[in-house]
Amino acid sequence: MDMLIEFLAQPFFQRALIAGLVVGVLTASFGVFVVLRKMSFFGEGVAHASLAGIAIGVLAMVNPLPVALVFAVIVSLLILLFERHSRLASDTVIGVLFSISMAIGLVLIGFFQGYQPDLLTFLFGNVLSVTAVDVTITIIVGAALLVAALFLYPQLVFSTFDRDAAHLSGVGTFLIDAFLHVLLAVVIVLSVKLVGIVLVSALLVIPAATSVLVSKTFLSTVFWAVVFSVGSVLLGLLGSIWLNVASGAMIVLVAGVWFLLIFFGRRIWLSVGARKRRIARQASTS
Repeated sequence: MDMLIEFLAQPFFQRALIAGLVVGVLTASFGVFVVLRKMSFFGEGVAHASLAGIAIGVLAMVNPLPVALVFAVIVSLLILLFERHSRLASDTVIGVLFSISMAIGLVLIGFFQGYQPDLLTFLFGNVLSVTAVDVTITIIVGAALLVAALFLYPQLVFSTFDRDAAHLSGVGTFLIDAFLHVLLAVVIVLSVKLVGIVLVSALLVIPAATSVLVSKTFLSTVFWAVVFSVGSVLLGLLGSIWLNVASGAMIVLVAGVWFLLIFFGRRIWLSVGARKRRIARQASTS
């Protein structure tokens, strides 16, 4: 408890905690759509594709995040266009664009001279790198994303569960998909500084996947995804400072532990329940 109070008194941890909680809510809320639409590889592809934008920003000595955002949005929309206008499967399209973007980023990194701490921060996440400006931007942009999603919430949910019926009902499914792709790209780039490029997609997928295991309705799925995500961020940040390891890795590790505990705990619970019912039936017939 004393360690927790000591951490909470530190300005750098307060900034990281606020930004992390906002990121946790965002990744969980949009991660539910990612999991239900079977788009898990999308987050991985766009996150790694943003490396090219970050490399361009660092090389040009400007803030890398706006450049990464532009690059991520372009890649996310290209994924949608190639999916719609080619016979290639979604994972193939993402794999191609992800590989090209990574290659661009790695070529540009080859031009850097000496040690580049900024690149390591974006690759693996670092709580110390979160500034007051980052927190402000995260809150404002995060609120805007949630408001935008709420504005088209019925169409997003309808097209997620029954795309064909949504299309026949007059919902512009292509525009809804493009809207969701852009929102996801922004969420991914917002999360990069805290979680890192390498693991940001895991924060989109794991809390939402864990929530699916325990929820029966869409709203309860979103609620529990937020609970698991925020809990993972809080415990992961504390663990990363205590153990002096990358914040992104620790956050995702905690989220992974939640998933494994829920998955195996649920299976054990169902097995025990089935066994009790079987014994009860046998007792009633004897």
